Amino acid sequence: MKKIIKLTILAAVVLLALSQLAVNALKSNPPVLAEPQWDSPQTRALAVRACFDCHSNETVWPWYSNLPPVSWLVVIDTMRGRGELNFSEWRAQGVDAGEMREVMLEGEMPPAAYLLTHPAGRLSDAEKQQLMDGLARSLGQ
Repeated sequence: MKKIIKLTILAAVVLLALSQLAVNALKSNPPVLAEPQWDSPQTRALAVRACFDCHSNETVWPWYSNLPPVSWLVVIDTMRGRGELNFSEWRAQGVDAGEMREVMLEGEMPPAAYLLTHPAGRLSDAEKQQLMDGLARSLGQ
């Protein structure tokens, strides 16, 4: 019986280590291919603060992104965010400033979980308005 328990624990440790290797392989920052034509440096700075960790190829990977299972969640959220909107692989087709405004006003972006660990991403109402207006101008909308 003890042998089965030891083998089970060993198998779990090996699986955890292998899964972490896979997650670390996904934790990358591909090259920046193109960014929007920002209307101002301030708009870009606000986007960097509140959006770039999940919506660009310039993610700052925090220390806890190395700890399973939190690392899995961080990588999955980042990959999902880049898939929805990526400021580093900019293609303006289909990007709607009105939709961006809506998700920011409804408090969907940045997500509450992100703000817990990234307080600098918390924008004041005035900063949110400035970012929304700047994104609309940057997109010509």
